[in-house]
Amino acid sequence: MPENPKVAIVILNWNGKKLFDTFLPSVIENSQKNNTKIFVADNGSEDDSVDHLKERYPQVDIVKLKKNYGFAGGYNRALRNITADYFILLNSDVEVSRNWMEEPLKQLEEDKTIAAVQPKILSYKKRNEFEYAGAAGGFIDKFGYPFCRGRLLNRMETDNGQYNKETPIFWASGACMFVRASLFYKINGFDDDFWAHMEEIDLCWRLKNRGYKIIYQPKSAVYHLGGGTLPYNNPQKVYLNFRNNLFMLFKNLPDQQFHRILCIRIILDYVAAAKFIFGLHLVSFYAVIKAHISFLKHLKKLISKRKELVTSTIANDHPEIYKKSLMWKFFIMKRYRFSDLNFTPE
Repeated sequence: MPENPKVAIVILNWNGKKLFDTFLPSVIENSQKNNTKIFVADNGSEDDSVDHLKERYPQVDIVKLKKNYGFAGGYNRALRNITADYFILLNSDVEVSRNWMEEPLKQLEEDKTIAAVQPKILSYKKRNEFEYAGAAGGFIDKFGYPFCRGRLLNRMETDNGQYNKETPIFWASGACMFVRASLFYKINGFDDDFWAHMEEIDLCWRLKNRGYKIIYQPKSAVYHLGGGTLPYNNPQKVYLNFRNNLFMLFKNLPDQQFHRILCIRIILDYVAAAKFIFGLHLVSFYAVIKAHISFLKHLKKLISKRKELVTSTIANDHPEIYKKSLMWKFFIMKRYRFSDLNFTPE
């Protein structure tokens, strides 16, 4: 690995002043590498985040954005103002460990076909347990439902070293993602229309369609608080997850699967909506309906995006996509651990 790769650690912030004093010191302490800079991109915060940063953390560079552009738009605008060989996208509620940068950067330097690397993501509160947003690397099933090694839906596993092997994955978590800057620019970064949630899965899918690899690196570990922006059962989060999953499938599914998978997924969404009604979660029911209305409103733009992406696709049969139904395995067959799926994505 060269002595001085240009590395930019970029933390997107929105009203996150309360998180800085807990998490930022670990990033500063454990990221003292030549030619590495730490940036906080402020997404139009309404608290005094920027003043607090200037006063307490003068070694951190600040990129000020005019308003809140969401996770996707905020990062896109911030990274246009930063020059680096590698970006490390890091949530503001992540504590990093000693030497957390070493192995992911080494991999990126040694293998130019690797586009992104995700470390092991553990819970900040339960430090021997995997964390929801990424765990030991992300995958999707054939209907686009995301899951991770160490986390199926809302079931988290204890880290007993069962995922201590480097492995190809389908998506790297936006909570902590090492990504090659040239490729991030090449595919025009995140899709702004996602706003937040699943934009990193869409990004990784587009990279994989171009023939690049996404890798999980267990020798690097970080600790994520989680739910720092929106709690997991928040109706806005439900809305974004359902809508953005449809966006992602519409854009990236290969032609031979497109109509069948998309139609089945839409039906499954309405099954989920009915389940919300019977469980008296009416705000979640309305969030699903709102998501589908927004999806229909975006169809014209999605058709244009799909046409553009199809022309750049060189690979679409990815072994990191689970060829069965996660929901069937989880809810009907009661399979709650990744190992229960008998899935070897290599």
